[in-house]
Amino acid sequence: MAAVVSLPVWLSTLALLRSRSGDPGPWILVGDPLVAVGCLTVLRWRRRWPLAVALTVTVASTVSALATGAALLALCSVATRRRPAELVAVVLAYVTASQLAVWIYPVPSSPDALWWVQIAVPALTAGIAVAAGMAVGARRAEVRSLRERAESAEREQSARAAQARALERNRIAREMHDVLAHRISLVAMQAGVLDHRGDLAAEENRVLVRGIAEGAHQALEELREVLGVLRADPGRPEPPQPSLDRVPDLVADARASGLDVSLTSTVTAAPPDGVGRTCYRIVQEALTNAAKHAPGAAVRVTLGGAEGGNLDIGVRNGPAPVRTARPPASGFGLLGLGERVTVAGGELGHRPTPDGGYLLTARLPWRDGPAHRHERGA
Repeated sequence: MAAVVSLPVWLSTLALLRSRSGDPGPWILVGDPLVAVGCLTVLRWRRRWPLAVALTVTVASTVSALATGAALLALCSVATRRRPAELVAVVLAYVTASQLAVWIYPVPSSPDALWWVQIAVPALTAGIAVAAGMAVGARRAEVRSLRERAESAEREQSARAAQARALERNRIAREMHDVLAHRISLVAMQAGVLDHRGDLAAEENRVLVRGIAEGAHQALEELREVLGVLRADPGRPEPPQPSLDRVPDLVADARASGLDVSLTSTVTAAPPDGVGRTCYRIVQEALTNAAKHAPGAAVRVTLGGAEGGNLDIGVRNGPAPVRTARPPASGFGLLGLGERVTVAGGELGHRPTPDGGYLLTARLPWRDGPAHRHERGA
C-alpha cells in the first residue's frame, strides 16, 4: 500500500523535473527508489519501535519522493497508539520534511502560490493518515476489550461451574451421610450386641441377625436410590424427600433395630417442606449418634410447635449401659446439621448431660428459610 501511494507522487515529481530541464538527473531515477526500498524495509519493525521507525522514515522521505507512502504508513502506525505527544512529533517532522523536499527537488511553481498552501497540503495529508490510524487503534482497542470481556465471562462461568460442582458434591455427601450413617449405625449396634451378649436365647439371636440383614439390605436400597438420582436425566424430578410425617416411621425403624427410643410430639400442624425435611434429618442424625456412641441407652425424642411460631426438637439419650466396639465417627454429622439449621434460619445446640448422656436441641422457624424458598422457587 505504501508503494501504491508513493508511486503517483514520484511520477508527478519526475514529470515536473523533466518539464523544467528535460533531464531529471540520476538521483530521482536511482537514489530515490533505493531510499524508498530502505524505508519499506524499516517498516517491518514499526510495531516494535513505532516512534523511532516513523521519525526515521519521515526524515528519509525528505530526499525520496517514493518514500512518501512509507512515511504516511509509519505515521498511521504511530496514530494507532493514540498518544498525543508522539503524534505531534511525527506530524511536525512530516510537515517539515515536505518543506525541505522543495530544496531537493525544486519544481516550478506559480509566483502567486501562498506559503500556507504549501504547509496546509502536507498537514492535511498527515491529518488523514492520523485519522485512519486512530480509527484502526480504536477498533483494535474495542476488539481487545471484547476479547477480555469474553475471557472474563468464560472465567466467571468456569468459576460458577466449579462452585456448582462443589455445592453438588457437598449436597450428595450430606445425602449419602444422612441415608447410610443411620442404617449402618443400627447394624453396627446390633452386631455389637451379638458380640458382647453371650446369654441371648436362640430366638433373640435370630432376631438380631435378621435385623442386621434387613438393615444392610435397606442401606443398599437407599444407596441405590441416591445413586439413581445421580444417574438420572437432569430434567427428571427428584423423588420426594422425607419430612416431619416420616419421623414416626424413623423412630419405629430404630426401635425395631433394637434401639430403646420413644417419641413425644405436640406439633399441631404440618410445617413447610423445608422445615419438615430439616427436622427429619436432625432426628435421624441424633438417632445415628445415639446408636454409635450410646448403644443400649434409652433415647427420648420430643417435638413441639405450632404454626406461626417455632418447631422445637429435642433428642436426649442416657448413658450407655454397655460399651461396645463402635465404627469410627466421621466428625461431620453435627457440622452438617449446623449447616442445615443455619440455612433454615434456626438454632442448634448439643451438650453432655450430668448423668453421662447427651442432649441435642434445635429450634427452627415455622416458615421456610431463604435458601429453602429459593430452592422451591427454582
